[in-house]
Amino acid sequence: MASTFQTYLQLGFFHIFNLQAYDHLVFLLALCAPYVLQEWRRVVALVTSFTLGHSLTLALATLNVVQYSPQAIEVLIPVTIVLTCLLNLARAGRPTTRPVLRPAPEPVVLAWPNLLAAVFGLIHGLGFSSYLRELLGHQSRPVLELLAFNVGVELGQLLIVGLILLLGALLLRGLSVARRDWLLVVSGAALGIALVLLVK
Repeated sequence: MASTFQTYLQLGFFHIFNLQAYDHLVFLLALCAPYVLQEWRRVVALVTSFTLGHSLTLALATLNVVQYSPQAIEVLIPVTIVLTCLLNLARAGRPTTRPVLRPAPEPVVLAWPNLLAAVFGLIHGLGFSSYLRELLGHQSRPVLELLAFNVGVELGQLLIVGLILLLGALLLRGLSVARRDWLLVVSGAALGIALVLLVK
């Protein structure tokens, strides 16, 4: 049992770093772009909300409880990136009198960004399911495997967003890059990649 759990934990963790799943990486980049290192608790809450969403649909699709069109999901995943980037760009355009690195007084949990992340997670979970079904073969009730895979995905995501926040801190503090400029560049780059995915 421990060996099975560890195997699927590793598969979930390393699947996040698979270049074939780069759309997921781009989404995480866009999701984290508005935040700085001091706001890591808020980012963890966002990522966990996203994980809860994709864990639900990943399990339902893997167990054949829900059916979906892979072609539709291929379109909807970049749409989630586009919408996230547009929200970021709208936020960047707002005038502010706060110091650059002071966290906004937004609750860590139960805020609308967490709800939105969970909804977008529902879509991304369906994208994960085809990969996991290939791994599982004909297993009918792979509960342990699903749990381990989702935990691995969550750990991989947390590592990625940690690296994004550290890179942002280096640029904002070390090189005195303006927070608004960071948000605009990162969101603009993610938006460009998502638009390319949409027209492929």
